[in-house]
Amino acid sequence: MKRLLAVLCAVLLVSTMAAPAMAAAPPPPQSDPFYAPPDGYESLAPGTVLRSREVGVSAFAALPQKVQAWQLLYRTNDALDRPQATVTTVLLPWGAKPSSSRPLLSYQVAEDSAAPQCAISYQLRQGAGNDNIVAQAEILLIDAAVQQGWAVSVPDYEGPKSAYVAGKQAGHATLDGIRAAQNFTPLGLNAQTSVGLWGYSGGALASGWAAEMQPSYAPELNIKGVAEGGLPVNPAHVLKNANGGPFAGIAMSGIAGLGQAYPQLAEFLDANMTAEGKAALAKAKTQCNSGNTATFAFKDLFKYFTIQDPLNQPVPRQVLADVTMGKATPTAPLFVYHSVNDELVPSADTDQIVRDYCAGGARVKYQRDILSEHVILVATGAANALNWLKDRLSGKPAPSGCSTKTVLSSLLSPSALVTFGSVLYHDLLALFGRPVG
Repeated sequence: MKRLLAVLCAVLLVSTMAAPAMAAAPPPPQSDPFYAPPDGYESLAPGTVLRSREVGVSAFAALPQKVQAWQLLYRTNDALDRPQATVTTVLLPWGAKPSSSRPLLSYQVAEDSAAPQCAISYQLRQGAGNDNIVAQAEILLIDAAVQQGWAVSVPDYEGPKSAYVAGKQAGHATLDGIRAAQNFTPLGLNAQTSVGLWGYSGGALASGWAAEMQPSYAPELNIKGVAEGGLPVNPAHVLKNANGGPFAGIAMSGIAGLGQAYPQLAEFLDANMTAEGKAALAKAKTQCNSGNTATFAFKDLFKYFTIQDPLNQPVPRQVLADVTMGKATPTAPLFVYHSVNDELVPSADTDQIVRDYCAGGARVKYQRDILSEHVILVATGAANALNWLKDRLSGKPAPSGCSTKTVLSSLLSPSALVTFGSVLYHDLLALFGRPVG
């Protein structure tokens, strides 16, 4: 296990050493007219492409990746069902032609931030800097998906307000990003396109909400499977786990993001935070995941409030209930993977929602990992998720019913080791400029 993680670190080190001189930074979303929707867009159907442009995609904002890529501004809805526009980055293998038989994967990164420049559409651009290096590192898994010959959609599911943790917002934007990709002629997709979804941690939040909402919000989508790891079922439990520990900054980002999604929560925060707390919240709205993690590590966030037990006040209770998963049972097959010893996202919550889904008739393959923790499972669980998605998108039906298996490590199977090695090999080639796919 340590050797495999060392290889991953080596890949990141090589990418840094191989980086050419940094290109000039493109304008961030808040300063880029491309992100501003045209007048009257509100009357258009969700998933309508409002604007598109071809872009270059880079690893860690420095290493150009040889893929075909476009940004699509598209119509969607926010957490309160109001019209909104956001962006997805869609990719094809290098040199690939449009094809109606090509599967589409919607890959949701763990943006985990409440600032607009942290959006993955910007973070994938050459010269953007490494403010959100955690999300940027997921280019390794995005490239792995493109390497399969799939089209890939990578949505800014937090929307223009950077509404981190807002589940309905993320579900809407993910599903409408799939619609936008199907509507974008250069990809060659159509309504019958086989679709998969994948995300870990914050990306699993978006994928999980999309899976729950799809039967009612986007029933026409041909979703063959959803892979979700480190699933944050109950944000209140995640906040309490993170508070006072090394991941307290993620909780602070979540408070900021929810305040940007729910006006009543913003009013509550303004009325019940100390001056120090308001300054901290303002700072959290300007920084990405890594910056907030460093700034708020081991902070007790409840000391930023003038009242005791703020989570039990009516407004936070209502908002937290609204963003807790379990509102509906997904009809698409699920592959759920989670660390038994996850120090950030309680495994008991994931255990319970899997039981609830199964009681509702869902098809779920659930793998619980003993040796990993939250961060490690991003890497060690990816091979099984990719293999499962390959089966679904190649037409192999998911078994009926549910299965739960607890393993020592997700990598301790021949198929996972082979896929893990293949992904590392091809990612290393991609980092050095080899065409992807």
